[in-house]
Amino acid sequence: MVVPAYFEMLCKELAGRRYIKSSQHEKFSALLEVRTPKAVENKFRNITAVLMGMGEVWIEGYTPLVNFQLPLVLVVNRYLEEYRESLVKAAMERQSAFQENLQEIEVNPPSALPGKLTSEKLNKVYGVSQDYDVAARDNYNRELGEEGERRVVAHEQSVLRKAGLDSLAEDVVWVSKVEGDGAGYDIRSFTPDRRKRLIEVKTTNGWERTPFYVTRNEKRVSRERREEWCLFRLWNFSQRPRAFELNSAELEECHWSATNYQVWLNDNPIQHREV
Repeated sequence: MVVPAYFEMLCKELAGRRYIKSSQHEKFSALLEVRTPKAVENKFRNITAVLMGMGEVWIEGYTPLVNFQLPLVLVVNRYLEEYRESLVKAAMERQSAFQENLQEIEVNPPSALPGKLTSEKLNKVYGVSQDYDVAARDNYNRELGEEGERRVVAHEQSVLRKAGLDSLAEDVVWVSKVEGDGAGYDIRSFTPDRRKRLIEVKTTNGWERTPFYVTRNEKRVSRERREEWCLFRLWNFSQRPRAFELNSAELEECHWSATNYQVWLNDNPIQHREV
């Protein structure tokens, strides 16, 4: 009962509809009898931690509590699939309502770990992301990626126009859309002092520390054109899009994990064995 109630509240929050969290705490405390309102709130915070690990949006105000068990992960994943269409619909309604005011995106450096989410506890959250491979899901979600790139094009043009550089704003190119995916970046733009910006966009509905994929070609271009290239990490996209940027050197300092290997047969003959 608690998990679907969380998703009902999340749908309302994404759509911008009002609701009262405390009434849910009291309601389920009464239904479950043995649980206090605080215990119900903590269960909602456990669900937040699981959704963070899955790279999904969660209810603002429920800080993550990571002392969750595997059964909760399985239940949250089941209801996530059940509510996914409703969540997307709610988010799109909100995006449409505020679209005219969403040209520029809030860009800040990555924040410190929230609350008491230590590195050890963060590893537990990341464990969920590895089991459900949220980076792969975002990487292959073309609709999410394309919408994120469209928003970054509008952001870049808005920044340049505010700097009085209308002609440069018109020269911003959505490279992956008009030239294809092979360039190693998605958008060709400019800084307010007229230097080139080659922007690779990575978009997620989840929080800023959701893992993401970088291709070999993107990594190569980031090194070859390190003065121009940057990674624009767009996060919390369904709710309130925010972003941070990483230049080539900063990207190299991130934690990298190999996910695939290319394999060649060697020159030694393969011995056939009976099985």
